[in-house]
Amino acid sequence: MSNRSTIISNLAEAFGSLGRLVDGLTDEQWKVQSLCPAWTVQGVLVHVTTIEEALVGWRPGSENPFAAMGAIAAELGTLAPPQLLARYHAAVAARLAELETISEAEFDAPSITPVGQGTYARFMAIRVFDTWVHERDISVPLGVELQHGGGAAEMSLDEVEGSIGYIVGKKIGLTEGKSIAFEVTGATPRRIMVKVDGRATRVSELPDPTVTVTADALTFMQLACGRIDPEQAIGAGRISWSGDAEWGARAARNLAFTM
Repeated sequence: MSNRSTIISNLAEAFGSLGRLVDGLTDEQWKVQSLCPAWTVQGVLVHVTTIEEALVGWRPGSENPFAAMGAIAAELGTLAPPQLLARYHAAVAARLAELETISEAEFDAPSITPVGQGTYARFMAIRVFDTWVHERDISVPLGVELQHGGGAAEMSLDEVEGSIGYIVGKKIGLTEGKSIAFEVTGATPRRIMVKVDGRATRVSELPDPTVTVTADALTFMQLACGRIDPEQAIGAGRISWSGDAEWGARAARNLAFTM
């Protein structure tokens, strides 16, 4: 069963935090390059608003909501920042109101998601992740310090942890019999452990890992999302490792599983 109330709460948290960040930006700040190469700060908000407008009124099993995104994005892209802000706030208010009317059974219903078939709850958890990451795509280049804890942060980290077997097995390429522990520090501390036994699998206990990689939560998430240069993070000491030095270096440079 999905945790409907937690997902809705985390979406409200993520939407509200992003809204507070972009409210009151100057004309020059809207033009700043985000951490997404194709988008300025304004472009990021166009993207987030586009998805939420496409989802207003949509239910699992109905027509693919992604089909409407091109036309919505094109329209939003013509708006000045004050009009875009108004559309963002209206879209997320409508979405949150609508989510309160969706039952637990609908949250558990099969649904298209950005990563293939899943459930409506899975789709909404991905919306938390996407919004949380995009807020940092804006805040970092603007030099705005954010808090990186809370329910939305935990749910966003869950997305990376859920893909950790793929990251370790396919991106890092850890070999048979070896293991790795990720020590995520800061506002969302977590120990994520993977052992390769036929395939890379997350485990609950790992007393003697081949390598331990340590990073603060923001760095770990940004590296996993391909947002920052691993070499810069390594040079700044934001990610480090102990144990097998070769595998530690390889892991730190190959965490990205999404862009």
